[in-house]
Amino acid sequence: MSKTTNKFSPEVRERAVLLVLDNEGQHESRWQAVMSISAKIGCAPQTLNEWVKKAEVDSGKRAGIPTDMAEKMKALERGNRELRRANEILRKASAYFAMAELDRRSK
Repeated sequence: MSKTTNKFSPEVRERAVLLVLDNEGQHESRWQAVMSISAKIGCAPQTLNEWVKKAEVDSGKRAGIPTDMAEKMKALERGNRELRRANEILRKASAYFAMAELDRRSK
């Protein structure tokens, strides 16, 4: 889960990205289109620029890891961390009980 709250709904983000891509030709550069539209919707230009980049990656127009694949990777990494923790706990418990059994046998 994100550490920041999302001020803008997915619909607003999608619409803003479409506005940038559709109006890019009316400005001297993409950045100018981003600046113009970000001012109108009330977000930081860098934020809108990141939304545009992510949309391009997701559509295959730009190299990178698509959002759905990144989410799957995050979930797998989280699962791996949990399994490593569980294995560590089991390893320590096994060593503890092995020592306890040795102590019991030596008495």
